[in-house]
Parts: sequence; structure tokens; C-alpha cells
Amino acid sequence: MTEHVFPDDFVWGSATAAYQIEGAATEDGRGPSIWDTYSHTPGRTLNGDTGDVAADHYHRWQEDLGHIADLGLDAYRFSISWPRVQPGGSGPFNRAGLDFYSRLVDGLLERGVRPVATMYHWDLPQELEDAGGWAVRDTALRFQEYAAGIVEALGDRVHTWTTFNEPWCSAYLGYASGVHAPGRTEPAAALAAVHHLNLAHGLAGRVVRELAPAAQLSVTLNLHVIRPASDSAADLDAVRRIDALANRAFLGPMLQGAYPADLLADTAAVTDWSFVREGDEATIAVPLDVLGVNYYSSTLVRAWDGLSPRSDADGHGKSAASAWVAADGVEFLAQPGPYTAMGWNIDPDAFTELLLRLHREYPGQPLMITENGAAFDDVVSPDGTIADDRRIDYLHRHIAAVAQARAQGADVRGYFLWSLLDNFEWGYGYDRRFGIIRVDYDTQVRTWKQSAHWYRRLIATGRLG
Repeated sequence: MTEHVFPDDFVWGSATAAYQIEGAATEDGRGPSIWDTYSHTPGRTLNGDTGDVAADHYHRWQEDLGHIADLGLDAYRFSISWPRVQPGGSGPFNRAGLDFYSRLVDGLLERGVRPVATMYHWDLPQELEDAGGWAVRDTALRFQEYAAGIVEALGDRVHTWTTFNEPWCSAYLGYASGVHAPGRTEPAAALAAVHHLNLAHGLAGRVVRELAPAAQLSVTLNLHVIRPASDSAADLDAVRRIDALANRAFLGPMLQGAYPADLLADTAAVTDWSFVREGDEATIAVPLDVLGVNYYSSTLVRAWDGLSPRSDADGHGKSAASAWVAADGVEFLAQPGPYTAMGWNIDPDAFTELLLRLHREYPGQPLMITENGAAFDDVVSPDGTIADDRRIDYLHRHIAAVAQARAQGADVRGYFLWSLLDNFEWGYGYDRRFGIIRVDYDTQVRTWKQSAHWYRRLIATGRLG
């Protein structure tokens, strides 16, 4: 077995998100988010689960920082809840909310852990959604004001500011397929949301550059590895079309200052893109210190023949509406196993492929793995141990894939495991467990799985055998 040795300056971390772990949904002035509304709507989440309590991190943050320190993490990626610090999405900031994150950041620094703060991980204040949400330009302007408030409060202590987590999900799952909050199925609104999320990224990034010039700036994208079912021209064009929606709709304006022409042409029957104003693309292309990459599985597509039942195994949840705007002629094929508990295929080779593509197409752009991990059905043994061998195998193979990409020149500077804790897994409620630390949701007791011990050893040695 090949041994991979990571350099001493390689960053080892783990990640969480506010709505998935914090709980305290109505405490200390926090306002409602779109995920509060969505999860409380019957039929939207598995078992009707909500994030009202989640992992109760809001009250147990000091205990959780102890686990972070014991793991030996170099950095911890968390998200700030917009409705906790600015309940209505505009207007006054909530001092109790800002103080919570200030204590969290100070606690990380006291333990020698770099704070990596994500400004937005899907929890839009409900008032802003009522006013149109990400489909309207004003939300991007409100996000700029929100960014200024949190950077002023925390910017001198946060090591890295990440503007957005997976804007693809916010736009397409929230506004096209409706399997995420706010649950809308409006293709034109989804494309408007793509642009306004991109614009908000650029506006917030420039706030960071102005108010916290010493901080690192990043964004996190869930980039898709899309493969054709055959080498036919039709299947290759299916890959191109999905790549434009999934990847280049964000990479283009963020890293190259322009939307891809084929994306605009493909979607012309849905929208004329008139919401893109002069100067917007230049604003979006704020230079990044690091590009965050989230990866879990790969995608297989082909051109649909228009006659046979259309396969929609894209891994993003079932809906009568498609997340893939103006791509009705493409079908998503199920892939061979093994699978995680999410039903996602396990394909570490695609991870290497993705990182090398980014290295090739955006040379000089440093990369950071901001999420990678797996949900499995963990079993607690009678003695309390949790032998999650399949998760360890998944992590081992994917971290080896990162090492292989680095060996071929990709400038990957760190790896954040998803997730530190079991948590509220969006539409799947509490049924899917990604954590390396188990949370008993009845008692809130935390228990290290064997994967946590494995990860601690990896961090301590920097060697993957």
C-alpha cells in the first residue's frame, strides 16, 4: 500500500453548519429562516424533523470545542446564522447573536485552532424570502450589509472568510426542484438566484478585502464530476450542458469574470438574463485566496431519447420538478455501488479528476477541500464503541485521492472532513449521520466513532498508510 505523506503546513480541519447543529431556534433574539419555515411545513422533511434543537451546539459549544482540540484540528469551519445576528435580514444587528460567535471564535483561538467562518450556509432570513429571496437583486445588497456587520464584529480574529457554501444548492434545489428551502419550483427564479448569489459573493468578498485585509477570502462550491454514458456526440453535449449549469455558472463569473456563452444560450427560452447588469460580472470576480471544493460522489449522464422512462438519479432528492433548468433532454443514470447511506456512489478517482481539472483550467488558484465525508448507518456496540469501518475506508480512499492530485501538481492546501458531529441533514432530517462524533439526539451525549480516533492519528502524523 502506498504511503502518502502530507507536509506540515497542510491544514487538517472539520466542518459544520449553523442550522444543522446549533438548535436554540427561537432563543436570544434569533429570527426565523427559510429552513425553519420549510422544515415546519408538513411533508418537507423526513419524519417531520426540524433544526429546532439539532445537536444543541448553541448551549454545548464549549464541550464541542473540547472535542475539536482533542482531535488536534488545525482549523474549524463553521457557519454564521444570518437570522441569529440580523433577524430580519436588514436593519439592526442582534448583539446576543454576534456575542455567541465572538465567544466561539475566541474559544477556537485559545485552543490554537484557526476559525474559518462561512457567511451563508442556506439559512436566509424568512423576511427576505417573503420579499422575493435570492430571485431578487435586493437580497444581494442586503447580504453585502450583513457581511459588513459580521466582518466588523469578528474580522480581526477570523482567519478565513468563506462567502457562500454551495450556491448551486441554494439556487437550483431551493428555487427549481424545491427539495430545499424555500421549496420553490420556478426555473427562471432559479437562474436569477444563481446570479444574485454570485453577485452577493462578489459584494461580500470586497467587504472582506476592505474591512479585514489580513484575512483569507474563499467561497465553497460543490463542483460536479460529470461523465458521459458513451462517446456519442449527444452524450458529450449532455455533459457540456450539465457542466454549464453545475460548475461553470459559478466558476465562470467568479474566476473569469463572465458567464459562459453556452449557458446563456442553453437557457435563453427560460430567461434573457436581463438581471445581469453592467459591471456585475466584474464585481463577482473578486480575487480569491483559496477556492473551497466540496466533493462526495460523481454523476453519469446521457442524452434522453424522449421515449423511454427518463432516469433522474442525480443524487439530489426526488421532486416532480427538475433542478436542471432547461436540460429536459438529459437523463441522470444510476451508477454501480457501493453507495453511502445517502445513495451516493463512492468514486474517489473522480475526486482526483476534479482537482486536476481545476488545476489545469485555473492555474495558480489555490484549492482547499472544504467538505468530504460519508453517511453510513452506524451501529453502537454493547460496550459503546462505534466501529464505522466503512466511513474510515471512504475517508482513507478520498484523502489518498487528494494526495494523488497534489502529486500531479494540484495546489490543494488542506482538507476539512464533513462532519464533526452528526446533525440535521436537511430534507433527510436526523436519519443520515455524517459525523465522526455521534450525537444521541435524546440525551445530546457525544461519542467518538472509530473514525474520529483514526482522523486524530492522521492529523498527528500527516501520514496516510
